[in-house]
Amino acid sequence: MALSCSSLCSRLSLIRLCGLRTNRITNGLYSPYVSCQSRLPLCRHYSSSNVRRGIGRYVASRLQSVNSKYEGFLKRRFPRFFQLYHTFMEGFKLLFKDAKDVRRIKTKMFSEGVQFQDLSYREMEKLRQFRRDLFKALPLVVISIPPFANYLVFVLMYFFPRQLLIPHFWTPRQQVEFRAVYHSLRARHHWPVLKGLEYASRQVKDSQLQSRLKDLCAKVQSGENPKVSEILAVRSLFSGPPLGIKRMSVDQMRHISPLLFLTPRLPGFLIGRRLNSHALELLQLDRALSRLGPHQLSDSEVRQACYVRGLNSNSLGINQCHEWLSQWLQVSSSLKASEVSLLLHSIVFLSANYPHGPSRR
Repeated sequence: MALSCSSLCSRLSLIRLCGLRTNRITNGLYSPYVSCQSRLPLCRHYSSSNVRRGIGRYVASRLQSVNSKYEGFLKRRFPRFFQLYHTFMEGFKLLFKDAKDVRRIKTKMFSEGVQFQDLSYREMEKLRQFRRDLFKALPLVVISIPPFANYLVFVLMYFFPRQLLIPHFWTPRQQVEFRAVYHSLRARHHWPVLKGLEYASRQVKDSQLQSRLKDLCAKVQSGENPKVSEILAVRSLFSGPPLGIKRMSVDQMRHISPLLFLTPRLPGFLIGRRLNSHALELLQLDRALSRLGPHQLSDSEVRQACYVRGLNSNSLGINQCHEWLSQWLQVSSSLKASEVSLLLHSIVFLSANYPHGPSRR
C-alpha cells in the first residue's frame, strides 16, 4: 500500500494549505514526505511558503494598483482634496519613520547605557520633538476612540489644522503660516518679561549689577540688539534670587513659559519644574550642537534650531540665521546648569529686535 512520492507531496501541500495539523501524520510517513519534497521540483513548486508569498505579492500589487487609480481620480476631479490627502499620507510616513528612529535611539540608550546628554545633537532633537508631537496628538487620538468618531475627527482636522495637527500633517504653506502665528503669540510676552526684569532689579543689592540689568532691559526696549558680553555681564543674577530658575516670581515664570510654547495655566511649582526641565534640555542641546558644529547642519535644520530658541527664522536669510545661532551659542556655552534662567531670558534679549537693531557681538 505504498503511495507514490509525487502523490504524497501533493497531498502534503494540500493539507498545509487547508490549515490542518501536519503533526497527525505518522512518523513513518512524514519523513519520506520531507525527503521527497526536498528532492523533487514538483514538491517545491507546491510548497505552502511559495503559495503564501505568491498570494501576498498578488494582494499587494492589487492594492497598489487600486490606490494609484484612486489617487489619480482624486487628482483629476478633486485637486484640493487630493492635496490634503497627499499631505496626510506623507505625514503618516514621516511620523512612522520618526517612531522607528525614536525606537532605535531608545534601544541604544537602554542596551548601551547611553545617557541623554551623551547623544548626538540630531538624536537629542529627534527625541525632544517627537515627545512634543506625541503629546499634542494624544487628545485627538482619545477623541477618535468612540465608534464613528473618526468622521468628526477628520472634520476637526480640516478646519483646525494648526490647533490639532502636528507639523507632519501641515502643507509647506501651512508650515510657514503657522510658525509665524506661533511666533507672534510668544512675541507678545517679550515686553512683560522685560518689565518683570525691571521690577526684579529693584531687589538687587549690588548697585553695579542693578545698573547693568536696567541698561540691558532699556537697550532691548529701545529696539537695539545687546552684545553677548552685555548679557553675560549679569549672569550672576540668574543663579540665585531674584532671577534664578527656582527663585524668580511666579508671574515672571508665567510670562517665560509661552516663550517655550508651555502653558502658563498651571500651579506655580509645576511651572517652575517644567521650566527647569526644558531649560536644562535646551542647554544640553546647545552643548551637543557646539560639539557637532552649526556648519554641519542643513539650512532647514539651522532654521529649526533658531525657531526653537525664539527666532522667527522663516523671515530671515540663512546667513542671518547662522549669525544669530552663533551669538546664541556664545551665550549658552558660557553658562552653567545653575544659570539656565539667563538662557531662557536670552530668548528675549537676542530675538526681540533681531535683525532690525545694530548687530554687535
